[in-house]
Amino acid sequence: MAQRRTDTPDTATIVLEPVGTALPPFTPGQFAMVYAFGVGDIPLSVSGIDGRRLTHTVRAVGAISGALHGVRPGQTVGVRGPFGTGWELSEEAGRDLLVVAGGIGLAPLRPLVRAALAELGRYGRLSVLIGARSPHELLYSDETAHWQAGARVLTTVDHPAPDWMGDVGVVTTLLDRAVFDPSTATAFVCGPEPMIRATADELVHRGVAPDRIRVSLERTMHCGTGHCGHCQLGPLLLCRDGPVVTWTRARPLLLIREL
Repeated sequence: MAQRRTDTPDTATIVLEPVGTALPPFTPGQFAMVYAFGVGDIPLSVSGIDGRRLTHTVRAVGAISGALHGVRPGQTVGVRGPFGTGWELSEEAGRDLLVVAGGIGLAPLRPLVRAALAELGRYGRLSVLIGARSPHELLYSDETAHWQAGARVLTTVDHPAPDWMGDVGVVTTLLDRAVFDPSTATAFVCGPEPMIRATADELVHRGVAPDRIRVSLERTMHCGTGHCGHCQLGPLLLCRDGPVVTWTRARPLLLIREL
């Protein structure tokens, strides 16, 4: 590992540099299987792509993520990939872009925002809506402030701190102040599943076509190659057919309880 930054008390961003031959190029939205030696591996979306380097943001919620959260520069982890589908920003020339992130869901959307900001003239207006449980759980606060130069960035929290001066409420409350034409916009949504459902349904209600809404779904992934079946969601194996799918494909599956 080349660098490590603590984002929140339980979340860190790690920058990995290959010790040998680099993996094939990743695209925003794809993920890697990252291995903590002696503990196990988990899927981690890329939160930054810089040449041969890969950046991942990991929240310590279990044994493996806790081990990866605790790695320090100079230590070695295993990486397989790239796996899965990406956000496919290359198809969006001329369209307004709406990015909606909940919690650590901002991590896989970060490379997308960076790519859009690098080619602002290629797209329409860019809005980035960010939600978190509390101000202390907001990711990349310094960087998102700089995004304001090329995008409309709005942030809200569920539980404000005494010194919080921003919005309070769920992330969908920010949609009224986003700048996009529903008839031509493409939306990219990632976060907890209830937040994804609420956001996508609200966007459809506002006139965004379901096939222009892309969501990143999460299920337990073990192999990353579509063989073990742990990440099955109806006919989809999300490590292979996802994690990014259109709302047209996702909505009927998410309506089935326990699927």
